[in-house]
Amino acid sequence: MISGILSTILLAALVAVCVPLTVPRLFGCHIYSVISGSMEPAIPTGSLVYIKSMEPEEMQTGDVIAFYGARDQASIITHRVVENRVVMGELITKGDANRTEDMNPVPYENVIGSVAYTIPAAGRLAELLTSQTGKAAAGGLILAAVLLQFAASLLERKRRSSG
Repeated sequence: MISGILSTILLAALVAVCVPLTVPRLFGCHIYSVISGSMEPAIPTGSLVYIKSMEPEEMQTGDVIAFYGARDQASIITHRVVENRVVMGELITKGDANRTEDMNPVPYENVIGSVAYTIPAAGRLAELLTSQTGKAAAGGLILAAVLLQFAASLLERKRRSSG
């Protein structure tokens, strides 16, 4: 009985932790962890940001967007739009915590989308879960839950045959 309940709790906890990392993707969101303080206090370091696709031409001053960095396509930056230069096909951006605008305009082709919502501190959890250690821990929890469920069914059969 207790092992069955514990098994269910383990699986429910794992599902609850994974839902914010998977379900939004079904609705077209990209999910990223914020690793710098350039958007603080609006978006603290360690937040999880959900990015919804949006045409760059539609972005307006004040929108918070995500885009690939000018030098490194692997780095993703989340900053606020200061100006949309539609004719030139670029955006001028600035981090809220930065004193000046970003040095390089963001070409439209580097834009990922606009920030739909954020979850403070959840980015750290996401990084942990998506690491090799996190994946191994999740696998271990699933295995433990299955073993507990198996033990619960064995104990239940033994109880029924004895009674």
